[in-house]
Amino acid sequence: MITERGEIDMVTRGRAYLDSLAGRRVTVVGLARSGVAAARLLRTAGAQVTGTDLKPLEALGRVAAELQALGVRLVTGPHARGAFDGADLVVVSPGVPLHGDQLGPARARGMPIIGELELGWRALEAETIAITGTNGKTTTTALTGALLAEQPRPVLVAGNIGTPLAARALGFPPDGLVVCEVSSFQLETTDAFQPRVAAVLNITPDHLDRHGSLAAYVDAKARIFANQTPADCTIVNADDEAAEALARRTRARVVWFSRRRPASHGVFVRDGWVAATLNGHVEAICPVAEIFLRGAHNVENVLAAAACALWAGLAPEAIRRAIGRFRAVAHRIEFVRDRRGVQYYNDSKGTNVASTLKALESFSERILLIAGGKGKGQDFEPLATAARGRVRHAFLIGEDAPKLAAAFKGASIPVARCPSLEAAVEAAGQLAMPGDVVLLSPACASFDMFDSFEHRGDVFKKLVERLE
Repeated sequence: MITERGEIDMVTRGRAYLDSLAGRRVTVVGLARSGVAAARLLRTAGAQVTGTDLKPLEALGRVAAELQALGVRLVTGPHARGAFDGADLVVVSPGVPLHGDQLGPARARGMPIIGELELGWRALEAETIAITGTNGKTTTTALTGALLAEQPRPVLVAGNIGTPLAARALGFPPDGLVVCEVSSFQLETTDAFQPRVAAVLNITPDHLDRHGSLAAYVDAKARIFANQTPADCTIVNADDEAAEALARRTRARVVWFSRRRPASHGVFVRDGWVAATLNGHVEAICPVAEIFLRGAHNVENVLAAAACALWAGLAPEAIRRAIGRFRAVAHRIEFVRDRRGVQYYNDSKGTNVASTLKALESFSERILLIAGGKGKGQDFEPLATAARGRVRHAFLIGEDAPKLAAAFKGASIPVARCPSLEAAVEAAGQLAMPGDVVLLSPACASFDMFDSFEHRGDVFKKLVERLE
């Protein structure tokens, strides 16, 4: 709860926490999907809510009208004043930098600042499984939710996967299970967040333009188990050096997963089967051949999801059944169509170099790669090196196309600079031959040309479907 001084009680959750918000003054910073969900929850709890966003009021459109109808006071625009006056608590959306100018007045006044994830978790009483990593979070979260649907407890899949936790927290039963994808942006604004299960899939450089350094990015990821106890569980990728090192920071019991070697306490691949050793003996779960998802990285995602499901008490046969039914999540190496023997794949969620590297490794076919966008300060040389011998031609778009072009040319890979995604799809379609794969895996964020990676992927799919 919030104390008389505006501080946060580190224990209270659920109904008692919601009751403590009644009458309190809370400022919500950032009025996109997460901020709107937070504002709605707070108003339902009886808080006095001020919403602020860098966009002017007219640019918020319907969102502004909806929030005002709920009784939310709006202070908007780049030079908004008075947004934090008298606030007991600040709730920040993940898209707002914690150390940026927008939160400067709140920091200067020593106001408690939490994120929408923290708020949503505090409003719940259900056990939470939280999944993070540089890549694979959404697929693993969705798959874990699909596995847990095989058991009778209510399941909520939320977080960075698209549904803010605060949007669904109210009314979710205490005996349910929450599967939550959590990003570094969300984790850096947690305080008491304590998932019963915390899964760390992998750690590679990403969002360095936001966090400032790889060490700061890693520290943000480590917050996923900062409040865990020995009664909790941390699931870690034993094949990822950085994730393995991060496991030394947790107090929870560690369950390992590995694609390369058996684990004495974990989930692994052995003799072509997904198997687990958690109770002193090996249990076979399913053949690797029954995993429909392409790529070795998706085998790792299956191992992590299976570990989460085993913790929840799911039987191996139920896990096998759900794995066999699961298909790729949209925008993650998603098959679009076969056109004259050329297969088109949408991997718009490939927003960093490491993710695109995994996408390239998923194909034995010759690849015509569409890449580019806002590069987030990454080094593209490792991508160009890995593309040598895999990528027949690269079609580059967006803000950092020149940097990508320099890297690919240095690796002797032919490139074409394209003014738009439409031009890249058209050029790739003309050059592709039967047996080729045309792959959109940008290795960059989308915000220089699109609203989101989903928007970029949807545009790509429509362009591909329109090809004659």
